[in-house]
Amino acid sequence: MLDNAPRGTICIEDVEIGMIRSLRKVITDQDIEMFAEVSTDRNPVHLDEDYARDTIFGGRIAHGMLTAGLISAVIGEQLPGHGTVYLGQNLKFLAPVRPGDMVQAEVEVTDIDHPKRRVTLNTRCIVNDKKVLVGDATVLAPSRKFD
Repeated sequence: MLDNAPRGTICIEDVEIGMIRSLRKVITDQDIEMFAEVSTDRNPVHLDEDYARDTIFGGRIAHGMLTAGLISAVIGEQLPGHGTVYLGQNLKFLAPVRPGDMVQAEVEVTDIDHPKRRVTLNTRCIVNDKKVLVGDATVLAPSRKFD
């Protein structure tokens, strides 16, 4: 299941501090398997329940970067959206995401440098009202002046 706000672009001229956009997605076994295929990260903690049961997680978990990818989706599709260039991202993983979890990825504008077209975003992923990932991103926002 994917619950995603309208896609498009919010140009730097229209970005405001405090703006928030988000998406919700259930992480499926297929998502984890496809991420393992694309990334070539086949750590058995993601793919083998018997192996994962004996780890500190007590069962399979999604790749952390799969969860982080949902933040990229919000940035690239909603805020600022199409035409955005990722400049940097820091991440802190607070808890595992498991197959079947509904993840809400959110980005919130915390700073804007209009002359440089740079936007700083607080980023977070939440499962069952618990933050599982937090961080900040810096992006170059699209501008109507460069259309």
